[in-house]
Amino acid sequence: MSHVNTKAKVRLLAPLTLVVALAACSGKDEPAPAAPTAPATPAATPAATPAPAVSAKVQSMGTEELRDLASKALRENRMYAPAGDNAIEYYLALRDKTPDDASVKSALTDLLPYTLIAAEQSLGREDFAEGQRLVALIEKVDATAPALPRLKTGITNGMQTALKRTQEETDKVKKDAENKTRQLADQQRQQQASEAEAAKQIAAQHDAARRESERQDGERQAAARREAEQRQQAAAAAQAAAARQPTPAPAAAAALRAISTPAPRYPAEALRAGTAGEVLVEITVGTDGSVTNARVLRATPARTFDREALTAVKRWKFEPVSAPVTTRRTLTFAPAG
Repeated sequence: MSHVNTKAKVRLLAPLTLVVALAACSGKDEPAPAAPTAPATPAATPAATPAPAVSAKVQSMGTEELRDLASKALRENRMYAPAGDNAIEYYLALRDKTPDDASVKSALTDLLPYTLIAAEQSLGREDFAEGQRLVALIEKVDATAPALPRLKTGITNGMQTALKRTQEETDKVKKDAENKTRQLADQQRQQQASEAEAAKQIAAQHDAARRESERQDGERQAAARREAEQRQQAAAAAQAAAARQPTPAPAAAAALRAISTPAPRYPAEALRAGTAGEVLVEITVGTDGSVTNARVLRATPARTFDREALTAVKRWKFEPVSAPVTTRRTLTFAPAG
C-alpha cells in the first residue's frame, strides 16, 4: 500500500502541475526549431556520452528501499535535486524494476512539470550543467515531452552565447593588454632619452661619494692615531703619578707598635657550623695610632668573616707615628677545640 500513499501525496501538487502544463501547451503551438546543420562549437556541444540520468547508486537499490527513499524525498521537497538523492530518480529506478506499476508511472507524470520548471530556471541562470542533467531526467521520463526540443536548443544556444561572450571578453582583455604594451613602449622610449643623462649624473655622484669616502677614511685614521697617542700619554701620566705616590717603607710598617688589638667576634653561624677561615686585611694607621681605613684583600671562605674582621681592626690602636702607615694583617678564625 506504500505506493498508493505515495501517489496520493504527489497528487497534492496538482495546482503547480497545471501551471507547467499550460506552459507546455504553449510550447506545442510553436514549431520545434530545426536542428542546426552546421556543427556546433566544440565548447558549446553537449558531451557525446552524458552521464546516466539515474545514478548507478540509485539503480543498484532494491524496490522497497527505493519506495521509502522516494516517499522521504517527496516529504522533504527533494523532487528533482540534489543529483542522486531526489524523488524523480528514485521513481525512474522503480519504473525500471517494476514497469507495470501504475502508481510509479503516475508519480513520474506528476513530478515531470516540476522538473520542467527547474530546467527552465537553470537556463535562465546559465547553469547549463544542471540544465543538461534535468533534461536527461525529463527525457527518461517522457522522451516525447513537447518541451524537450526547446530545452535542448536553449541549452545549446545558451552555451554558444556564453562562449561568444567569453570570447568577446577575452578579446577585450587581449586588446587592453596590447594597448598597455604600446603605452609601456612609449614610456620606455621617453625614458631612454633621459637615461643617458641620468647615467652621467649617477657616475658623477659615485665619483663624489668615492672621494668623500676616502676623505672620511683619512679623517677616521687620523682620529684613531690621535686617540692612540692620547691613550699612550694617559698611560704614561698614570705611571708617572703612581711612581710619585708615596709607598710605605717596610721599616715604617715594622715600626708600628700595637697598643690594643682586640680579637674579632666569631660569627655565631660559623661557630655553630664549626667553620674556620682567615681574612687578609689592609689597614692604614694614622699619625695618632688609630686605624683610619681598612679593606678586605682576601677572605677564606668568602664573605663569612669579612664584617667581623673589619669591625675588629677598626678598633685597633697603635703608638703614634710620624706619617700614616699602610700595612696588611691576617686574622685567623678557628673554633676552639
